[in-house]
Amino acid sequence: MNQLVFFYPQGHEAHFEPGHPERPERIEAVREALQQAGRWAAYPHLEPLNLPDPVLHGVHTPAYLAFLRAASARGESLDLDTYTRPASWRLALNAAGGAAAVAWAVWSGEARRGFALTRPPGHHATSSRGMGFCLLNNIAIAAQYLLSRPAGAPRRLAIVDLDLHHGNGTQEIFYTRPEVFFCSLHQSPLYPGTGSLAERGLGAGAGLTANLPLPPGTGDQGYRAALDEVVLPLLDRCEPEMLLVSLGYDAHWRDPLGSMRLSAAGYGALIGRLVRWADERCSGRIALILEGGYDHMAGQACCQAAVAELLGAPWSDPLGPAPGSESDGWEATLAAAKRIWFES
Repeated sequence: MNQLVFFYPQGHEAHFEPGHPERPERIEAVREALQQAGRWAAYPHLEPLNLPDPVLHGVHTPAYLAFLRAASARGESLDLDTYTRPASWRLALNAAGGAAAVAWAVWSGEARRGFALTRPPGHHATSSRGMGFCLLNNIAIAAQYLLSRPAGAPRRLAIVDLDLHHGNGTQEIFYTRPEVFFCSLHQSPLYPGTGSLAERGLGAGAGLTANLPLPPGTGDQGYRAALDEVVLPLLDRCEPEMLLVSLGYDAHWRDPLGSMRLSAAGYGALIGRLVRWADERCSGRIALILEGGYDHMAGQACCQAAVAELLGAPWSDPLGPAPGSESDGWEATLAAAKRIWFES
């Protein structure tokens, strides 16, 4: 068994718009940092899986997939934030296929851990709409691929979203389904304006969505408390057989699009706690799927921290903690969340 597998989105540079924060340098900075650390060439790199239509249609509507393919061929933007280029359809399929390849490698026992450097990102893409820089929902497609296996499919998965922004697309896709527990820690208020404490799933998915809308200024202490006091107990309750993590590093204090105060060491601590939970509860199965993050130095540090935790290796934060002190507003959010989830 490989200790770690990677996915790298070959040719992703063709998905590019001048001046846009979601640009190729995001991935290249991370790759360069992992190369310098001696970790990039030390582990296998997976090719993207060819995704069958039933898997894609289990996440996105056929109408949206046809629309996205046509829009990409013309290089049209989906909205003010979300652009395409003629290569974007192929690259979006590759990113989703890469996420699925990494998830399958971990689930099947080919690898102990996995990290997919997916680009374009995915967690804002809903079943019928691309938005927030996202075209296809990579992590949802990876989950759907595992769930659709003809034999030996997991009964339940968990997706933990650590991006700065609420994973509205992932939530919407699984909101009424029983196979996936979705939990998001995100800055609020902020785009896309979803992810309140009251959003908990519906129908067969009731009680399988959890949101922790954290106020601006939340840093390492608040995130650690949120994970320890709410997220991990909820994972204990739902008993997933594998963890998938939407890893956006835009909650780092250097990121230009957010107002959080999380450090790279703080990110590492979160991943380390999830790794240890996976080791104890689901045979160590955990895979990271890259989402947002727009400061290159923060991306390098946060992704190195995450990989070090996946490997159980030492690492030190070159950027250090956020200047000044973090807000304590997160305490009220956690208190409310615990009343909802553990006292009702």
